[in-house]
Amino acid sequence: MKLKTFLTTTAFAALMAAPALAQQISIKAGVLNDRSGLYADLSGEGSVIAARMAVEDFKAAEKGIKVEIVSADHQNKPDVGSTIARTWYDQDGVDLILDVPTSSVALAVNQITREKNKIHINSGAASSDLTGKACSPNTVHWTYDTYALAQGTGGAMVKAGGDSWYFLTADYAFGHALERDTAAIVTRNGGKVVGAVRTPFPGTDFSSFLLQAQASKAKVIGLANAGGDTINSIKQAGEFGITAGGQKLAGLLVFLTDVHSLGLATAQGLVLTESFYWNTNDQTRTWSDRFAKANGGKKPTMVQAGVYSGMLHYLKAVEAAKSKDSAAVMAKMKEMPTDDPLFGKGSVRADGRKMHDMYLFEVKKPGESKGPWDYYKQISVLPAEQAFRPLAESECPLVKK
Repeated sequence: MKLKTFLTTTAFAALMAAPALAQQISIKAGVLNDRSGLYADLSGEGSVIAARMAVEDFKAAEKGIKVEIVSADHQNKPDVGSTIARTWYDQDGVDLILDVPTSSVALAVNQITREKNKIHINSGAASSDLTGKACSPNTVHWTYDTYALAQGTGGAMVKAGGDSWYFLTADYAFGHALERDTAAIVTRNGGKVVGAVRTPFPGTDFSSFLLQAQASKAKVIGLANAGGDTINSIKQAGEFGITAGGQKLAGLLVFLTDVHSLGLATAQGLVLTESFYWNTNDQTRTWSDRFAKANGGKKPTMVQAGVYSGMLHYLKAVEAAKSKDSAAVMAKMKEMPTDDPLFGKGSVRADGRKMHDMYLFEVKKPGESKGPWDYYKQISVLPAEQAFRPLAESECPLVKK
């Protein structure tokens, strides 16, 4: 009798547990970025940490969602990134790829993701083509883009009197897009572009290019580069006395880690545009303190914050869809408003553009900083609708005109 009761109870428990087990969803997420080169500090292992924090904060395991996170170094090379993406999708069961700085790599991964019907949440790349002519129903461009950078830094510099520009442009997809979008904003605001030079990517010696920019007599030298290239450009411009001579540098894509490397004495006064700053409010500070403890004391960049935010929204969409089917999840990602402690409330548009405010910052003088990583003071807020390219001007085929 006792044995019969035990078996009945056990069978009943198994029956009740069956639906929960049947609903368990296993997800494999790949963080693909630069882990050894000039973008490693602004993305790299920090982006992996951010993705793990999103899984932890979402309490995925408690909701029947098992998440495995893998990572790889694309070395800023499209062929390397493409090979990793195909291997992840075809052989390793990866469901989504996160981060992917370096626009040339991102555009390649964007296309592969569409072919394989997976999901790509891009935080690290800048090219606005990801939601323009190269847009995909499988990609969300999360954190920033070249259009928003141009609107912020480019627009502000022209309005402040910087109406003639010369560009130092990294010679690949990102640099070309940033120069194009900034030049459009400059001319739209009444300024003019007097010249430009394409610089090797990555580069170390920008001397000859800076001398050409200095000789142009342009009021603003636009640095359409990023990471180590931006750091080297700014340092060498200082050595040539370019800013002391009256010309201004426009760091069109400057990250917190760049300012940290340059130091406030060198970087002070730089105007830059970002979508996230760790010291904005109590929520960003609390999260960033947790992040820093896991990242060797380094505060997060907007790219790393974007990986967290994008991963969190993806998991919410999986839960809502009760599936990891790419079409179902992407539909939920665009249907549901976004909301997290780092970027606040927002949305994902039909073209895959994540909408949130952008911020114009100025780098503090050494005496204004209250401690480590306290580098920015906020100048203004660019509402999302002003920061990003209007749908009416979009080249994305997904957008109904």
